Amino acid sequence: MTAITPHLLHPRDPRQSVCGIPADDVRRWETEEPPRPYTCEDCLTQYEEAARPDDANHPIDDATLIDTLRRIVAEGQYLKIDGVLVDVWSASVTVLIWDRLYEDKRQRLLRLPSHQLILRCIRIYASLTAKEGR
Repeated sequence: MTAITPHLLHPRDPRQSVCGIPADDVRRWETEEPPRPYTCEDCLTQYEEAARPDDANHPIDDATLIDTLRRIVAEGQYLKIDGVLVDVWSASVTVLIWDRLYEDKRQRLLRLPSHQLILRCIRIYASLTAKEGR
């Protein structure tokens, strides 16, 4: 059960709060501008990043997503891709796994939205490193 603390509605996704809690689970929304000091701490700190426009948009089956991830790794900066902040570690792990996949597996991954593709590669990486005892 979510606490009664008021949350801020995500500016680009009305199905969730800024901190990621689904809108159906939020019991109180903050409606004042500026928000009162007892608003959800995560909502307050993440609001500006949530409202900022995307640095890149990649529809499903767009292989240029990997080029954008390579750019994140090369520049050492995070970017906002399709509404999700992608950090350097997530981008580097995704590129690492991507480079070792066969083409048929790459095509299967490209059928996923960008954030799910990244999460799937992270899961693959985690399972490989867990087996090696790292």
